[in-house]
Amino acid sequence: MTTSAISDIAAETARLLIGIKAVNLRPHEPFIFTSGRASPVYVDCRRLVSFPKERKRLMRLGAELLGRAAGPKAFDYVAGGETAGIPFAAWLSDELGLPMLYVRKKPKGFGRNAQIEGEFPPGARVLLVEDLATDGGSKLVFVKALREAQGLVAHTFVIFHYGIFPEGIARLTGEGVRLHALATWADVVAVAEADKLLDAKAVAEIRAYLKDPDRWSLAQGGKVPVAEG
Repeated sequence: MTTSAISDIAAETARLLIGIKAVNLRPHEPFIFTSGRASPVYVDCRRLVSFPKERKRLMRLGAELLGRAAGPKAFDYVAGGETAGIPFAAWLSDELGLPMLYVRKKPKGFGRNAQIEGEFPPGARVLLVEDLATDGGSKLVFVKALREAQGLVAHTFVIFHYGIFPEGIARLTGEGVRLHALATWADVVAVAEADKLLDAKAVAEIRAYLKDPDRWSLAQGGKVPVAEG
């Protein structure tokens, strides 16, 4: 995929997420996450469940991105990670015309004790889907489960990637998994600046966070969590 095509997809995604308030920018009144981290930005892709027009458009963009980056026939199944990834996997599998699975964080502990719901043959090429990516930790749990069931997992797709924790990409790459995302925080800030949704001071504050989220969190009275989702 060309750089311009990637930029166009990222910009459209950013504007769409801003429009439905799935991403929020609040540099002067930081969010405090359950992990204790302070952040001037917050994303909630789950809001898309209530916006059918917007989510359909994102699934089309996702299919375009994956087709160009991985190939038009790169996958046999689409798997959603519990729980936020399940609806996105359902919508994307419908867009791609592929069967769907979903993966639990751990076996359910009764009945068949299944961790994966749905059936697929050994050697099937499985695309793992979640709503967003921070440091990549949760992706590896799902990848391990799928691989133990003899699925081939080399790609994972998210609507949104924080793009500020390089160790997350390194962890996925080290396991032979490539991350595909429609947009990052850098894309959102670029759009917010271009569309004059933020003043220069606010843009500078958010970019300071994106450059060093740990230092920014500590300076705002937040914590630096050991690991995130």
